[in-house]
Amino acid sequence: MDLLHGRRWFLILILAFSQKIQKINSLKCYCNVESSSCPNSTCETDGFCYASTMIEHGIQKYTYHCIELKALIPIEHPFSCSTTRTRNESVVIQCCNSHDLCNRELHLEIQSKPPATETTATAWQVIPWIMGLTVLGICGAISVWLIKRPARKGHSLPPYTAEDSYCDPRHPMIKTTIRDMIELTTSGSGSGLPLLVQRSIARQIQLMDIIGKGRFGEVWRGRWRGENVAVKIFSSREECSWFREAEIYQTVMLRHENILGFIAADNKDNGTWTQLWLITDYHENGSLFDFLTLRTIDSNTLVTMALSVATGLAHLHMDIVGTKGKPAIAHRDLKSKNILVKSNLSCVIGDLGLAVRHNVASDSVDVPSTNRVGTKRYMAPEVLDESMDARQFDPYKRSDVYSFGLVVWEMARRCGSMPEEYQPPYYDCVSPDPALEDMRRVVCIEKRRPSVPNRWHSDPVLCAISKVMKECWYQNPAARLTALRIKKTLANIGTADHIKL
Repeated sequence: MDLLHGRRWFLILILAFSQKIQKINSLKCYCNVESSSCPNSTCETDGFCYASTMIEHGIQKYTYHCIELKALIPIEHPFSCSTTRTRNESVVIQCCNSHDLCNRELHLEIQSKPPATETTATAWQVIPWIMGLTVLGICGAISVWLIKRPARKGHSLPPYTAEDSYCDPRHPMIKTTIRDMIELTTSGSGSGLPLLVQRSIARQIQLMDIIGKGRFGEVWRGRWRGENVAVKIFSSREECSWFREAEIYQTVMLRHENILGFIAADNKDNGTWTQLWLITDYHENGSLFDFLTLRTIDSNTLVTMALSVATGLAHLHMDIVGTKGKPAIAHRDLKSKNILVKSNLSCVIGDLGLAVRHNVASDSVDVPSTNRVGTKRYMAPEVLDESMDARQFDPYKRSDVYSFGLVVWEMARRCGSMPEEYQPPYYDCVSPDPALEDMRRVVCIEKRRPSVPNRWHSDPVLCAISKVMKECWYQNPAARLTALRIKKTLANIGTADHIKL
């Protein structure tokens, strides 16, 4: 009897211990977000409970929800749980995991800086400008003296260089826009701003609000002297991706109206961890994915968008020969989420972290050292079944063309008087987060492609566009159109004569 009694207590202890572990591993949080993951105003997570407050249009709003453990980057001090110093007058963020519903007890107060602090901060902001103006004045005086000084016999003045323009009074650094600075300092090479200018811009940017998140980190809208900029903040684990993307963006002659405009790259130590910043042009319409999810388009906009993406891709793929030439570049992760929509509804290609360059001299491919791969849903058949020759450059370009065809299909579905709802490619064949094996089965073995609705055949523009996308989908990579050929074909589709047909 004693033995049975002891076993019974032993089983009770084990059950209580397992429930304790389960309770520790599963944390209940209060949430006020309307979604399926928040039933009865609670959610469960293996990470932290989250709470934030912000002032929007003069009204203070509160947000409560859960953050999964895998989303905590870096784990020791996550971005998602940090109140940025430049925003602590308008946003406060806190996380906790001490007990269930702990975030409901967090006291979130937005504190304004005292007048003395504001005065001090203003003084520290003015002093660098005074020092900068003083240096510019000295440089200007020296430049005037050098120009007016008669050259000694047998000697000549050194040639004027781009570096000299930084101190030259004709270089209006104080009142110029970012576009003016790029035009003044790159000397037509299109290789980006000088590193010193990049760092000075990064130090002056004020982060405003988050506009996107990804596996690399976060994207913020920032302000620099009244201009909006996009700030992509990489986690410390993605340093290779940050370095590679900054390196590709600063390739000579890469700057183009249909490639996302690069401004600066910098690493900033905030005392706890190192932030890796990539600063680019800001486009308020967001990504093509966001745009198509919310809006429909007409035939002219469809052609404009498709042509602009094809033009940007053709520029990437083009090899410009010369002293200030550009190597051919393949994107490797072309998709609607990596394409941004400008205010005039043309598009720019962004996110070059996985791009590869062609080395003409050695006929080799410069492949990034990152372990990241492209998006499985947009991978070409030869990439999925690993039959592509990774030592040659042309296969990478043909893979981009396949992905481009899928992007055009996404746009075409949202075009016309009776558009279909937005769906990603192969939405009817695979799950929202497909495995590599599923995509390989659908694309390589079954050789399926996105379906073309019947209504497209009665619309001259959609009919012509569908022919182009089908020529991008060929199973045989060599049979696909080139980006330049696609650009010319879409330009012809956009003419009035073709649309009348």
